Amino acid sequence: MFKSLERAPLLCAALLVAWLVAPAPALAQTAKTASAMGSAFPGVGRPATPKEVAAWDIDVRPDFKGLPKGSGSVAAGMNVWESQCASCHGVFGESNSVFSPLVGGTTARDMETGVVARLTDESYPGRTTLMKVSQLSTLWDYINRAMPWTNPKSLKPDEVYAVTAYMLNLGGIVPDNYVLSDQNMAQTQARLPNRNGMTTAHAMWPGNELGGSRKPDVQGSACMSNCVAEPKVASFLPDFARNAHGNLAEQSRLFGPQVGADTSRPEDKSSSPRSAAPLGSSVKAVPAPAGAVVAAVPASPATANAASATGVLDSKSALALANKHTCTACHAANAKLLGPSFTDIAKKYPGNADYIANKIKKGGGGVWGPIPMPAQSLPDADARALAAWLAAGAK
Repeated sequence: MFKSLERAPLLCAALLVAWLVAPAPALAQTAKTASAMGSAFPGVGRPATPKEVAAWDIDVRPDFKGLPKGSGSVAAGMNVWESQCASCHGVFGESNSVFSPLVGGTTARDMETGVVARLTDESYPGRTTLMKVSQLSTLWDYINRAMPWTNPKSLKPDEVYAVTAYMLNLGGIVPDNYVLSDQNMAQTQARLPNRNGMTTAHAMWPGNELGGSRKPDVQGSACMSNCVAEPKVASFLPDFARNAHGNLAEQSRLFGPQVGADTSRPEDKSSSPRSAAPLGSSVKAVPAPAGAVVAAVPASPATANAASATGVLDSKSALALANKHTCTACHAANAKLLGPSFTDIAKKYPGNADYIANKIKKGGGGVWGPIPMPAQSLPDADARALAAWLAAGAK
């Protein structure tokens, strides 16, 4: 049978993945191959347990086989979205300058036809997820296995149902009081704007169970004669021409923050574009007053016992509190993620606890780059406790 990953990682990982993705007729042959390989390497590893195999077997098919039982409302999904998703994908699915928009570009007519008309409109500015996705199982499966990106597979099935329902609600596909569940996924699939935008009648989907075909959908052989030579770039855009058509950063799109570079000034080759503040940003760093002293900050009951005699949390307690309120989804201790590291914040605002607490609660953007920080709903006492720790150096 299959061998453990403990001592034969490459061999066993390949066998296990092959078993998981293989079509049913091939499973028996795969098992025989694995058994033979195991015999060729006696004493290496052990048979994989059903629990270990089940941990890999989490895919959800277009016919919804593999979908776990559960349900989630649009209202519950909004809470999950705001705490786990909005920092990257925007409060309304508009995303930011790093991630593409998830919502937009679909119409009520698209839900009737099952084909998004704007996908063939060359004048439309972008392609959102809800414009392209044709299978609700794809959306559910991806959220379940890959989100949030800092802690994949941490959402419970009911949370995945809820956040999927909320995303569909943002796109006008389901009403505000909708509850998505394993029982109504097929009915919900029938409302997807681009549900008819994909076919399974090709050789990439084996068998006829879902309309597939074993005959390749492309015929012919590769042509290797009279090939076009690789093009070479012989020119570049000089600095004096960067702003020839106006500042791209000020030319807004119909939806989503897909803005251009700030062409009103020469290209900054010394830093990443992500670190540049958006044009027109009015948020300025507030320097600490001379001789500032970090004052004691009242903490909530959950953090009061962990505070030192000065009223500032120790690092272990502060990081635990930051993790509790999902701050660590965007901030790391000593490295930049979506937002600045805790140590960078501490260096920028030493002794400025009130300012930091206010930014935690109200959010903002423009100081650390183009990705905005949404307003946070944590208790005031916890915000002040974290702010005091950051203002004291985040040691």
